[in-house]
Amino acid sequence: MNHVGIGYDVHRLVEGRKLILGGVEIAHPKGLEGHSDADVLMHAVCDALLGALGESDIGHFFPNTDPRWQGAPSKTFLEEAARQVKFRQGAIVNIDATIMAEEPKVSPHVAAMKENIALALGVNVKRIGIKATTNEHLGFVGRAEGIAALAVASVDLPD
Repeated sequence: MNHVGIGYDVHRLVEGRKLILGGVEIAHPKGLEGHSDADVLMHAVCDALLGALGESDIGHFFPNTDPRWQGAPSKTFLEEAARQVKFRQGAIVNIDATIMAEEPKVSPHVAAMKENIALALGVNVKRIGIKATTNEHLGFVGRAEGIAALAVASVDLPD
């Protein structure tokens, strides 16, 4: 039976941090603020997978109050989400995600992001869709104050 989950994440852009999106370090004067590496794309994908399983969000599995996750690569979170799918004898059908950022230009990095996510989840890269858009200068994304990501995951689970 096909199960679908939706994930959303947002982080503020701040000076003094690396910008990591989809496991790719992107040259930019600001990075995303957060307890881990603050990779909004991987966090949204993780929440989408956990949602498809009927589980709590990423914060339940990796609380930002736990020092073990300070600065952790978000790949770790995706690997755990994939482990949860396998534990339930499920299979990831596909992931579709959108990054919302006024800057920097994300599209040159999409292929590498897809590869990183596919590798962390143990799926074929053809099962990963990633798009990028701006917010047409509207809201916190449009003012380049932060970056957001939205993801949908489809998981095949036994009845």
